[in-house]
Amino acid sequence: MRSSLVQKKERPEITNNHPEIEEFATVQGLELISSNRVPNGSCRTDQGCLSTFCYLPELPDSVPLCRWFWKAGDSVTGATPEPISIVHVGVQDRLRVHPKFLHSNATSHKWAFGAIAELLDNAVDEVQNGATFVRVDKITNTRDGNHALLIQDDGGGMDPESLRRCMSFGFSDKRSESSIGQYGNGFKTSTMRLGADVVVLSRCMNRRTLTQSVGLLSYTFLRQTGCDDIVVPMVDYEFNPSTGVFQSLIRHSEKQFSSNLSTLLRWSPFATEVGLLNQFNDLGHHGTKIIMFNLWLNDDGDVELDFDSDAEDIMISGASKIGQRKSINQKHIANQLRYSLRVYTSILYLHLPESFKIILRGRVVDPHYIVNDLKFRECIRYKPQVAENMEAKVITTIGFLDGAPDLNIHGFNVYHKNRLILPFCPVLSDRKGRGVAGVLEANFLKPTHDKQDFEKSTLYYKLETRLKDMTLEYWDYHCHLVGYSCKKAPRTVVPTADPAHQLHHSGTCNGVMVNDGVPAPFHQFLCTETLSGVVPPVTLKPGSSKADISGSASVTGVRDPTGLPGKRRQENYITVTEALKRQAVSGGNSAGLKSNDKMQVQRLHGDKQRQVQEIITMMLENKKLRAQCAEYEMAETLLLHKAWRLSDELQDVQEVYKNLAAELKAMDDFKMSGCTR
Repeated sequence: MRSSLVQKKERPEITNNHPEIEEFATVQGLELISSNRVPNGSCRTDQGCLSTFCYLPELPDSVPLCRWFWKAGDSVTGATPEPISIVHVGVQDRLRVHPKFLHSNATSHKWAFGAIAELLDNAVDEVQNGATFVRVDKITNTRDGNHALLIQDDGGGMDPESLRRCMSFGFSDKRSESSIGQYGNGFKTSTMRLGADVVVLSRCMNRRTLTQSVGLLSYTFLRQTGCDDIVVPMVDYEFNPSTGVFQSLIRHSEKQFSSNLSTLLRWSPFATEVGLLNQFNDLGHHGTKIIMFNLWLNDDGDVELDFDSDAEDIMISGASKIGQRKSINQKHIANQLRYSLRVYTSILYLHLPESFKIILRGRVVDPHYIVNDLKFRECIRYKPQVAENMEAKVITTIGFLDGAPDLNIHGFNVYHKNRLILPFCPVLSDRKGRGVAGVLEANFLKPTHDKQDFEKSTLYYKLETRLKDMTLEYWDYHCHLVGYSCKKAPRTVVPTADPAHQLHHSGTCNGVMVNDGVPAPFHQFLCTETLSGVVPPVTLKPGSSKADISGSASVTGVRDPTGLPGKRRQENYITVTEALKRQAVSGGNSAGLKSNDKMQVQRLHGDKQRQVQEIITMMLENKKLRAQCAEYEMAETLLLHKAWRLSDELQDVQEVYKNLAAELKAMDDFKMSGCTR
């Protein structure tokens, strides 16, 4: 049962020239309630609660709205209307939020693509509610012919109360630890960063009730009417199964519903109620559509988002000239992501379910896994102390980018809860580290509100220092592989063939169990070639800190190749050269090798190369199969979830059908009894 405060009334279709609206417009004002939720469906952003309402007189369009985002919050001398006085009846005070706060709040986003990513996060969080896609496209504002930005998903949608919380400040319904959003402020900052106005349409099935709601957050409306408080007009509709159509959901009175609708039709891209409701036609039974219009301009007077340079992409205006440069650095993904939304969204998430797609301008965005661009890869484990008696586990995949040493790109791609926060973040400023990149997921850090950086905490600085050391160590032992001079002796590294040691496309690697049962992700075992064959790999005895090598003395302090703690140092590695020296001395052959010994070494070397190639091939095939299995398992989970949901809905429909059939039978019996009389 619904609350008695909610009334459902049948109402004729209301249009701009409806007599009720015309009569109300003659008053030249909007009737508003001074509370967090006004009965007419509007929503205030403050948390006060007053029992009476007041009138905000509608002022002429005397406040010119600046279309340049970074100047839109500036005061205009002589153009500000007289402040509107609000009479408060009651004893409870409340804090009012001025409309200028919408703009100042949105300045947390320095980059337009960062604002779009915030809205994509909301769609990705809806995967748990059955979302299968998010669509990003342009539409045309029919009022002025300008471009508008559309973001649409088929998630669970929002009921009237959820939409009001979404468009208020500080509310967040997300409780899952895997959810990307957490502050309850991302929608307001991101939409107001992209355009001066946004209209939200959402359809939701909640407790067997199908509703659809429309809300308007308009900086233009608030500034040009002289409001000194943030007001969000909203209207709601509820599906009537008996008539098969949506009817208005009246929260207070018909007149106030009409006032909200009139405001929506005046300040949104849709001039009639029919045109407004037609926007729900492609939402299905659930989903959300966000339309941002009056998009902001850059300093050159052009719309920040360029929809015309590429029919399948959204660019930053002026970036098409940069994209024409043919430098190997300019063409790399690290630079393209700055001005191409398709490139940026391709690396925005560490992994996505196979069933979920990001559709940009009508074409699916293919995910790009940076870890696949790395060669001579290593997986290194880092265990920071995040709290007393609590450690986090971070697996970092590091390697040289394809194109090194000609490519002057370096840095780490740091993710947080599957979302990219810092792309190609450099940790070194000198020549060392050129071409070295890495991928890691640092869930123990806290991102900033715009999700383009991390809060500069002690844990952050410790991680930064560890990444610097990691880069220097990797450079010292691998730079010779791409053509740089190596100051330290190189190592011969052979990967294991164990299927548990695979490197996944997400940039992480499974652990390796050593003798004492300690899991370790560093899965490359060191071997050294000798005159008589191959020196066995280093093994670690339980309870011992020394590594034993067959045929040689124990070496203390060796970085265990299974990934046990301990920094790598130059003296900790057994190189091929040192092994050859020991074998030469022990054999007493100072003059050189005999011809049959050379043939034996060559034959063993050839067999070893073939064995290594077979192992690598098996590892790659195993990696591909594991990735496919993970995708199939995720798809199975989502399908089962959807099947359960549909089964529940089917039961509800069957129950309704059963009741209707019983009513129909009763009516037929009544008619038959009347005829017999």
